[in-house]
Amino acid sequence: MNKIAIDAYGKINLSLDVLRRREDGYHDLRMIMQQIDLKDTVMIENIDEDKVIIESNNIHVPTDSSNLVYKAWKLICEKYNIKKGIKIYIKKNIPIAAGLAGGSSNAAAVLKGLNILWDLRLTQGELMSLGLKIGADVPYCIMGGTALAEGVGEKLTALSSFKDRHILLANPGVAVSTAYVYNNLDLSNAEERPKTNELIKAIEADNLMFVANNLVNLLETVTIKRYPIIADIKQKMIEKGALGSIMSGSGPTVFGIFDNKEVMQKCKKELEKSIDIVIVTKTC
Repeated sequence: MNKIAIDAYGKINLSLDVLRRREDGYHDLRMIMQQIDLKDTVMIENIDEDKVIIESNNIHVPTDSSNLVYKAWKLICEKYNIKKGIKIYIKKNIPIAAGLAGGSSNAAAVLKGLNILWDLRLTQGELMSLGLKIGADVPYCIMGGTALAEGVGEKLTALSSFKDRHILLANPGVAVSTAYVYNNLDLSNAEERPKTNELIKAIEADNLMFVANNLVNLLETVTIKRYPIIADIKQKMIEKGALGSIMSGSGPTVFGIFDNKEVMQKCKKELEKSIDIVIVTKTC
């Protein structure tokens, strides 16, 4: 085998709670992660030179060593003393820097792809351990599905599936710094926290209404103050028929959960009057 194509799925957060700031500067989190069927395609091809060539259909994708796909290649090569080069083409559909784990998903795809391409025979657990060295979301992107994520996001517990739910994404195009959001988070004044345990039970019971009515992302307390448009999008989604709406990750993408596809399409058309990136997707 000389080349391979791997799907790299995006994610949303059905809940995001920040428990405490750690001594190492990171935060302990407790959140429910959900894969969506919005995906990039990562194509990997062996080349004769000992280097990485990164190309994409999106001019904003970095093609140097700052890209997480480069870090994934380098990590595999150093870990297993491999001297092989690859060409990576990223067909980008997930918006960049959107809180949807696009970059992490691409890195996960390279780890999975090289495992097959180079016949490394690594287990999913071994791939997830490698992924954590690249970024906190990478292990989840390898695992996928519906999961409880704890620690910095690396402690994962698979949950009952929450697939085939109608999701509308709206990205206002503002640049949100994850570091800024966490550095300005005031945990002492957090009034509303996610009901994580109850949400897990609702997912197990297939109780869509409870999940939709109890979407909470603690990071919104910071991001919305800086970018009020996020609150505006949430409100418009609810007004136009979403059962619930919340920001994903540190933002800026907002998503709504719908139980009616036609209602969702009408909401999409309304949002497109003022928002450039509005995407219909579903959980998977």
